[in-house]
Formats: sequence, C-alpha cells, structure tokens
Amino acid sequence: MAATKTPAAKRRILNRDKLEADIAGVAVRVFAECGYEGTSIATIAEQAGLSKQNLMYYFPTKQALYERVLDGVLDDWLARMATLADPTQEPRDVLRAYIQAKLRFSRDQPWASRVYAMEVISGAQLYGQQIQSRVVPLLRKDIEVFERWIGEGRIGPINATHLLFAIWAMTQSYADFSAQMALVLNRRQLTRKDFDDAEAMITHMVLAAVSMPGTAARADAV
Repeated sequence: MAATKTPAAKRRILNRDKLEADIAGVAVRVFAECGYEGTSIATIAEQAGLSKQNLMYYFPTKQALYERVLDGVLDDWLARMATLADPTQEPRDVLRAYIQAKLRFSRDQPWASRVYAMEVISGAQLYGQQIQSRVVPLLRKDIEVFERWIGEGRIGPINATHLLFAIWAMTQSYADFSAQMALVLNRRQLTRKDFDDAEAMITHMVLAAVSMPGTAARADAV
C-alpha cells in the first residue's frame, strides 16, 4: 500500500503545480510573440521572476516547457471536442455549444491559440506526433456521431471532416488573426460584441450547412 502523503508533502506538490502553471502562463505569451526559435529560457525566466537555473529545475529544456504549453492547449481543445461525440444530444445544441466554446477559447486564451497555430503552420515538427495520436482518435469518434445523425435523418448529408475543419478555421481565426480584424474594424482589439456577432454568424452558417434538404432557410430548426 502506498504511503499516505503528509500535509507538508501535499503542500509542496500544490506549490510546485502552481509554480509550473505560472511558468507555463508566462511561456505561452513569449512563445506566441517570439516563436519557438526566437524564445530563450532566460527570457521566460526573467519575465516569470525566476533565475534561469530555478526555472530549469522545473523544465530542464526549452522543448519540455514548449510541450507543456502545447499540452495545455490540446487538453482544452480535446475536452471541447469530446462534447461533440455525444449522440444523445440534439445536433443543433451540440454544434452551438461547440462553436461557443471554441470562440470563448479564442477570446480568453489568444496566446495559447497562436502558439498552437504557429506550431502547425511550421509543419508541427516538435509536436506533430502528439497531435496525431490524440486528435485523430477523437476526430474519428466525432465523425461517427455525425454519420449516425445523417443516417437517422437528423442532419443533412455533409462531409463531417471538412465541416470540423471549417469550424476550427472560423473560430480560431478570432485569436490568430485578431490583430488584422481589429485593424479593419479600426479599434485596438476585438470586443465582446465582436465575438458575440461572430458566434451568431458562424452558428447560422454551420446550422444551415447541416440542415436537411429544403430546410436551409430554417437553420435554427436543425
């Protein structure tokens, strides 16, 4: 039987977890601003208020810290994808909730979204294996649910894979290209209303895309 941890040991674990999370929170912004190659452990340590040696006690290499940051992004993304693989829910409710959650992530964690996007755009040289091993199985489950809905006549025939690709592209662009959008809108940054308007528009487009033939004009009926 494993020994029960003492209160002091539990506090040390909690303190370490918090410090590692704080370091990752600083690192995600630096990686997003400078890219992997342009980021140094020394820069992250300085901005986290630590010595380089202290930071490397928790993350011995830059790649280890980079992977920790991407693990956090992927954990959040996959948790949201898991909500799609529920055939007991109404398609319209599942899709609305998924779009809302993806846009909320873009609004609340833009640095994390940009780090992930930069890794993928660069060819996923450092994190491709994790993306493939973790995203693909869940994507297949989601596609199976869409195909079941199609077979049951609950949504119209559609390529579920490319529908998800389109949702990812539309929602994530509000983090990855927010600076461009803000420039076009002549404001310093996107507002809550911008995200609300995006949600309404993207939801309408997606529900129209999965509507049964002859019901596209009533997308909210899906």
